Amino acid sequence: QVQLVESGGGLVQAGGSLRLSCAASGRSFSTYAMGWFRQAPGKEREFVAHIGWSAGSTYYADSVKGRFTISRDNAKNTVYLQMNSLKPEDTAVYYCAAAKSYAIATMKDEYDYWGQGTQVTVSS
Repeated sequence: QVQLVESGGGLVQAGGSLRLSCAASGRSFSTYAMGWFRQAPGKEREFVAHIGWSAGSTYYADSVKGRFTISRDNAKNTVYLQMNSLKPEDTAVYYCAAAKSYAIATMKDEYDYWGQGTQVTVSS
């Protein structure tokens, strides 16, 4: 069992930066691949970024590639999402998720545990 708690969301102007954190409970955090998803009002939850259990592999949605960076600190049971050059279309609730997967996971159904989400609002 893994419990996830996101933090770091807020209101930022276009072009600004935010860093989201996701703290995980449980001693098996380092065996899970981690992902970030987001959901804007009236839209489906969409994949943002993935990081493998050893942090040796990362993968990004095309819409955030070059602007967002996912990282993890297994000693702190925490995964991060550094978001730079934010755009109004990045406005959404951001969720972190954990997957027992050794492959890149971009689909919601591949993830086993979810956090409650943190709101990110980018003003123009």
